[in-house]
Amino acid sequence: MFESFLSGLAVVLQPMNLLILTSAVFIGFIGGALPGISGVILVVILLPVTYGMDPTAAFMLLTAIYGSTVFSGLITAILYRAPGTPEAVMTAFDGYPMTQQGQAGKALGIGVLSSAIGGLVGTVALIIFTPLLASVALKFSSPEYFALAILGLTVVASLGGRLIFGLIGATLGLLIASVGIDPLTGTSRYTFGSLHLAEGVGLIPVIVGLFAVSEVMKRTLGQETHQPLKKVSVKIFDMPILRRIGITLSRSSLLGVIIGILPGIGASTAAMVSYSETVRWSKHPEQFGKGAPEGIAAPEAANNAAAMGALVPLFALGIPGSGTTAIILGAFIMHGLQPGPMFMMTSSDLIYAVFAGLFIVNFMILLFSKPFIALFTRLLNIPYSALGPIIVMCCIVGTYSVRNSMFDVWLMLGFGVLGFLLEKIRFPLVSIILGLVLGPIAESELRRSLAMSQGDLSIFFTRPISATLIAISCLLLIAAIIVPLRKRWRIKAATT
Repeated sequence: MFESFLSGLAVVLQPMNLLILTSAVFIGFIGGALPGISGVILVVILLPVTYGMDPTAAFMLLTAIYGSTVFSGLITAILYRAPGTPEAVMTAFDGYPMTQQGQAGKALGIGVLSSAIGGLVGTVALIIFTPLLASVALKFSSPEYFALAILGLTVVASLGGRLIFGLIGATLGLLIASVGIDPLTGTSRYTFGSLHLAEGVGLIPVIVGLFAVSEVMKRTLGQETHQPLKKVSVKIFDMPILRRIGITLSRSSLLGVIIGILPGIGASTAAMVSYSETVRWSKHPEQFGKGAPEGIAAPEAANNAAAMGALVPLFALGIPGSGTTAIILGAFIMHGLQPGPMFMMTSSDLIYAVFAGLFIVNFMILLFSKPFIALFTRLLNIPYSALGPIIVMCCIVGTYSVRNSMFDVWLMLGFGVLGFLLEKIRFPLVSIILGLVLGPIAESELRRSLAMSQGDLSIFFTRPISATLIAISCLLLIAAIIVPLRKRWRIKAATT
């Protein structure tokens, strides 16, 4: 394995391949930092370009874009609360408050370091444990996926504010996720006869509307004044911060790898679950949502590790672990290659070249992120009267480019107004995204599980893994109800 990796590294270090990797990183930086453009869109755009390329160079290009895009979504998430990619939604939850407190450079430094470490951990796990992790993923069936989705939904108990708001938001997200064609029966649901809604409500319009457009509205209407920073100094290696977030980085990277290798779950879910677990393990959970460094480190380490982990089922089983890897699978087929159990044996040169390329990409992120971020931080000095329309235009272009649909643009603007109104009552917008992301997973796996058991719900409690995950979810929700009540009772008793 080590010799194969060294052979792949020698291929990557060839001048032309190194140039391809560097170009891919900068393309990913730009695409990920612009709200509404994600790794899926960039890979789709560049897919025809790779048709005439050597397969090794083609897949180094596509996977490098994939990895760097997952990273760069944090830039606009932290600076403007406009996540460049869906994976960066949770990063905005604590990153943007740090920017408001004048700590944008510190927040960006934490994000860059966490992304690189998470990506490196994910890549090392990808290289060493691919056969082992693939066998673990095979043990997961529909009941386990459903239980994992339920565990992810318990994040609402840790989002701050009232639990009832979090539950309402998650329910609203689940309702939005059910719009469109039923994936199992083909029946139209909540489409009201609209062909646009038959495709369902896209994740990009909802995320961009709730976070980016609502923020522009809030600032434009004078609720917040624009306070440009004179200088943003991005310090990546800050030892006091590194000591503080070290345990969080380790836990989140490991969690991201585990979730990433589960087909169909994705890096966004890994970021949400990791954030939730970090809040639960924290001695000061009240600091989250207000600018906690761990709130940036956890989702960034997890989503980058999960992005690498999502390649495990692609290479080992021929099953895409995320939306972007599904496009990459199509690229493999386009080049006459079929990932699967025999792929590691028949195409090991290509695979280890891709592995080595991803390993180097994470170091390129550390090397090139600082000058690239410098270009974006200069935008902080632009008056918001000029910057706001630019952000909205980027949101419109990015949203439209996903499905070439003006309907999605109107949806985005509608969710922007909704997010603006909900924030007035301190409603946790992340809970809506949570339900929207996990809803399709929970629904499809629930129905498949019931089909397996012929309608018997005991299937979730007779399988050890699913029973354990559901039990943990119930305990966490019960704790989220009991702990505030006990705290309130103690305060009342002390006052009396």
